[in-house]
Amino acid sequence: MNIPTVARVFGQTLTDIPTDLFIPPDALQVVLHSFEGPLDLLLYLIRKQNIDVLDIPMVEITAQYLDYIAHLEAKQFDLAAEYLLMAAVLIEIKSRLLLPAPAAESPEDETADPRAELVRRLLEYEQIKAAANDLDALPRAGRNFAWAYLPVELAAHTPLPTATLADLSRAWIGILTRAAQHQHHEITQEALSVRHSMHAVMQQLAHQRDGCRFHQLCRADASAAEWVACFLAVLELVKDGMVRVEQTQAFDDIWVRRHDIAI
Repeated sequence: MNIPTVARVFGQTLTDIPTDLFIPPDALQVVLHSFEGPLDLLLYLIRKQNIDVLDIPMVEITAQYLDYIAHLEAKQFDLAAEYLLMAAVLIEIKSRLLLPAPAAESPEDETADPRAELVRRLLEYEQIKAAANDLDALPRAGRNFAWAYLPVELAAHTPLPTATLADLSRAWIGILTRAAQHQHHEITQEALSVRHSMHAVMQQLAHQRDGCRFHQLCRADASAAEWVACFLAVLELVKDGMVRVEQTQAFDDIWVRRHDIAI
């Protein structure tokens, strides 16, 4: 029977706690506070004795684990609830190892180890704890160093756009299209008077006894507005009975004569 080792003092192994050893009332609470949970305590016991986590001696580890919580007072149950739960798990695994194994229904059941789930949890916890320690060792702002802020005005350089021959062709076609849609012309107001045109027609007919053709009443370089004013002047003169217009046959010249002149 293996007797659990309590401590080693000057090379000697102690298997019992000395009777004259004073343990403060809150010693258990301090011990439990030094661990982050039952898995942390269990992993500490395993690594402290260089035990292979894949082959845990459940009798020895369970006894050591129970020693840590054996002196727990009733008022500290809420503090160590998780530790007591792990103790129950260890006792269950220990009991299953001591009891004869039932007949296996398949080859896989024969290799089932009651410690497998506990080993898996311990390995995962150890990996997470190692990763947390590595992250904690990294320099941290506010703990290992402080950020220095220096306002610097940076001039942003806008890169020039790149264009291909096809882009230039499309742009030129777009310019021509927009230009065709925005054509404009200038409108000027001409100072024309029908009354003035009537006077000019009468003066011209006064010098031509036989009258004149209609296209001779205006200059050859007269504008369209001047021709319209001349045409309206002739109509007004015809209405007033001062001139008459004649045309011998269709599409022939139109003659304009004073009304008081007989043919």
